[in-house]
Amino acid sequence: MTATTNDITFRLEQKRRVQADFPGPKSIALTERRKAVVAAGVASSVPVYVADADGGIIHDVDGNSFIDLGSGIAVTSVGASDPAVVGAVKEAVEHFTHTCFMVTPYESYVALAEQLNRLTPGDHEKRTVLFNSGAEAVENAVKVARLATGRDAVVAFDHAYHGRTNLTMALTAKAMPYKSGPAGSFGPFAPEVYRLPMSYPYREENPEITGAEAARRAITMIEKQIGGDLVAAIIIEPIQGEGGFIVPAEGFLPELAAWAKDKGIVFIADEVQSGFCRTGEWFAVDHEGVVPDIITMAKGIAGGMPLSAITGRADLLDAVHAGGLGGTYGGNPVACAAALAAIGSMEEYNLAGRARHIEELATGRLRELQARLAASGSAVIGDIRGRGAMLAIELVQAGSKEPNPELTRNVAAACLKDGVIILTCGTYGNVIRLLPPLVITDELLNDGLDVLAAAIKANA
Repeated sequence: MTATTNDITFRLEQKRRVQADFPGPKSIALTERRKAVVAAGVASSVPVYVADADGGIIHDVDGNSFIDLGSGIAVTSVGASDPAVVGAVKEAVEHFTHTCFMVTPYESYVALAEQLNRLTPGDHEKRTVLFNSGAEAVENAVKVARLATGRDAVVAFDHAYHGRTNLTMALTAKAMPYKSGPAGSFGPFAPEVYRLPMSYPYREENPEITGAEAARRAITMIEKQIGGDLVAAIIIEPIQGEGGFIVPAEGFLPELAAWAKDKGIVFIADEVQSGFCRTGEWFAVDHEGVVPDIITMAKGIAGGMPLSAITGRADLLDAVHAGGLGGTYGGNPVACAAALAAIGSMEEYNLAGRARHIEELATGRLRELQARLAASGSAVIGDIRGRGAMLAIELVQAGSKEPNPELTRNVAAACLKDGVIILTCGTYGNVIRLLPPLVITDELLNDGLDVLAAAIKANA
């Protein structure tokens, strides 16, 4: 059955409307105030300030309405003001905003851990710990793996993004802007992190290489350069996020996971961006039946409230001594309430099925556009990829695979001018990523895709 949004009631009219004087005077005034008080290192891709948001629409302070194809970087999958999440937050706040679970615990933390143990892959005994951000979840997953195995080395992959803290910067592949900039480096970075080639089907030198063969290529490098018996963990995004929404070839993840299991290496799936129905399954590893030892989660977990988690094998997480995991705000009660409500909405509205429907609708239209552009001599869409509502368009110089970041920036700017917010990404800055709220209506999504197609054609 096709998942629809017919049963969802939205507060805001689900239509875009942009005035001629965009950005408006109130947003311009706020930008000036911001310059005097907010550090220059905090960048925003859209020069407007939000007043309200609901479903697939964002209203700014000047009365403009934008179609949201970014979801706050895959966070507001259930919408930016899902009624169930809003209600749960209000109820929780009325009782207490914080006690610290490490001091005086509360039921919502336990209830959420039960849900995550149920939803994550595998039927083995699991344990969960809650934190605040994706980077914090990754840091703790690696910490657990190192302690449990007694090993130090951690393997990450090219094009990876795992966060902005010291260890996660070391795991992240892209230097600018995450690890360095014109003024220098944020380093030195954490040691014993090794980077290996990813399976990137569109850019493989050998287009015939299979996923399993690409995995063996990485495994051979581990064995030669590090030594499999010295590796604590392999960490990988099942679909890479900031690196360009790269979907590894089929067989890549299962081969890596099987080898890791044989070597006693902890296989960590970083599902911070791809989790919670975003790819058409609860988690991206579900598409190939991979069961990670530890899975990291954040973004879509709590309908916009700051929360993250790691869930993994009980023997791994219970290997850590009492007091070795935690944090003052980790598993905040209000965020836990929001997460429980968001998971309820995902199940009630079958948002995994909705994501699969979005994929079918969007990729069909994008492939038609790709074919029309190629026929007209403007073959600037090199690749269309992704799963569910985590989709990417890789833009290139016409007739080649040379990255085209200038076109990507121009398309994003043209879309914004016409009332559609899209995000860009990729190691080469040439990927448009589509992350609509899973509750977006077909009508609104089609309107957004119309604007995107027109922007690509006009700038190609």
